[in-house]
Parts: sequence; structure tokens; C-alpha cells
Amino acid sequence: MLDPEQVEARLPSYERRGRPMVFGRCALSPALVEQCFADGMVQPLAGNRQAPAHALARLARHPRAAVRALVAVRPDLGADLVAELSRDPDEDVRMRARLQRFSRTWAEYDMIDRVLDHGPNCTCPITAPAIPPSPDWFAACAASGEPVLRRVAASWPGLPGELVAALARDEDEEVRIRLACHHPLAPPRLLLDVFVARPAHRPHLLTLPAFPRTGTSHLVGHPDPQVRALIAADPAVPDPPVEDPDESVRRAAATNPGLTARVLEALLADPRTAEGAAANPSLPVPRMHALLDRCLNDAPASPTTAQGRGAADA
Repeated sequence: MLDPEQVEARLPSYERRGRPMVFGRCALSPALVEQCFADGMVQPLAGNRQAPAHALARLARHPRAAVRALVAVRPDLGADLVAELSRDPDEDVRMRARLQRFSRTWAEYDMIDRVLDHGPNCTCPITAPAIPPSPDWFAACAASGEPVLRRVAASWPGLPGELVAALARDEDEEVRIRLACHHPLAPPRLLLDVFVARPAHRPHLLTLPAFPRTGTSHLVGHPDPQVRALIAADPAVPDPPVEDPDESVRRAAATNPGLTARVLEALLADPRTAEGAAANPSLPVPRMHALLDRCLNDAPASPTTAQGRGAADA
């Protein structure tokens, strides 16, 4: 809503829990701006794209560093305030003020804002604005000395291959993690490294076509069962750990296509590994059919089938 007077007139009809949305999205009259400060609702105001310049000036000089940081990257912040925030006593505020020159449009601001304050275990999806920044802007971010901007570049799936190769070796772990999770050209070895280091990203990484299913033998004996399960299914591993103490690792090892028919038979006879062995792609076709026949013969009859048999017997 872009009419400040209309917003002010309708505000009493909103419950208090709905007011942050009003203060964060609508055009505000001077009286409503004062109410934001009086009610302590400065965070919604700091993100409001309709916030007037005088409100941004007050927010940029707010006593709390966390509030000053909220406005430091805004594209509509005046040069004088950017200069002032670049000398702020708080390191985080100064860093965000340095990013502001890369935030000249709201699309650029959105891309930066989606990375700020998200740690290495963040699994939030990254979606580009309807009209994303230019490829040149992302390339400039990739070459920046600011880790946050390189994280932004790493999150964009359109980044060219030569820049992907550089970011895959970046000294900042979050850059490498974002590249692994968001870019289709991320090297398989990087995907594996992130899988091992960051369990939060494992479900997503396992869905990626480039995720490596072999070449994991250097991780044999890893203390994490999820990592051992990945190794156990690697066809290049010479001795799949079918006796591992963890059930998921045993099941994965039983699916390893490198197992011989003799070993598979032993695993099929063991309830702890039978399920994995039955899914092994190396299982001979005749043995597969025999297992299916046994399952069908051992399956309990449905009520309809049982009734039909009873009628036939009568």
C-alpha cells in the first residue's frame, strides 16, 4: 500500500502481530515512523523499501549495532550515511557498508541479503529475483575480496566455469559450500568434501547428478556412519564393510555391486543384510526371480482372495 495516510487510517484495524508486516511493506506517514521507533519495531522499518530518508538516517545512527547493520547495505542509502557507517565502531556494520557499493539496485540487494547472516549449515533455497542482476555483476562479486560477495556469486548457477573453478578453491568455507550446493559445475570432489564436513547438506548433495559414487576409499574407517555408508556402496572399495556395527552401513555394503555371488548368498541369508543384498545390481537374474517367487508365495492372502477360496472350497 503506497498511500501513507490510508495506511495510518487503517492501522488500528490490524492486530499487533500483524503490524510488523505493515511497517515492513507499506508507505508510512511521519506519525507511523515515529510509532515504529516508539514501539521498538525498527527491524521491519529497516527492511521497508518505502522507508523515508529521514527514517533511514535515524536507523543508521541507532544506538544498537544490529539495527545499523540492517540498513547499511540498502541501495537507497545516501553516500554520506554509507561513509559514516564505513567508520562504524562495529566490525559487522563496517563490512556491510563496504558491500553497499555492490547494492545499487534492489535486485542486487536481494541477492546479498539472501546470503548475509546465513551460516555454513544454512539449507535455505536461493532463488534469484524475477529480474536478476547482470552476469557482469556476479562476476565482479566472484572476484571481490569480500567473502560475502563471493558467497553470493557461488550461489548463482549461471556463473561461468572458469569462475567456478576459482571459487572451488576459495579459502572461505562458506563459498565452497554454496558452490557445491547451488552450482551444476561444482567439482565432484568438492561435493564429496562438503558431504563429509557438513551433515546438514547431505540429503541435497546426494540428489545431485555430479555427486561422486566412487573414489571414496580414502575415507575408509571414517567415524561417521553416514560417511561409511557412502563408502560401503562404492564399487571401487575392495572390501565392503558388511560386518560394520551400524545397520545403515551394513545395508549399504550389501548393495555394493563388487560383491561376489557367494558373498551375496551369505548376505541374503542374514536378516541384517538381506534387504540390501536383494537390491544389489549384481544379483543374478535367476536368483532375483527366485526371490520374487518366494515373496509372492509367502505373501498373506488378501480378504477378497481368502473369501474367493472359501467359496470355491464350498
